[in-house]
Amino acid sequence: MWTVVYMAQSKDIATKLQDLLSQDGILVKIRPISKNHENNDNYYEVLVPEAEVEEAHSVIIEKGF
Repeated sequence: MWTVVYMAQSKDIATKLQDLLSQDGILVKIRPISKNHENNDNYYEVLVPEAEVEEAHSVIIEKGF
């Protein structure tokens, strides 16, 4: 089951966080909140598998997000 670990304010932030988590070996996917995918100002959910939530939170805090 995928769990939201972060709400990013733009696609750029979501993508940066996705890259950081992936570098630490964590599976990550991002999902826009609204249906207007063309707008870069949407909020995005950053999701990880339920088993990796604690590790993802540690990385997020360590990297200053």
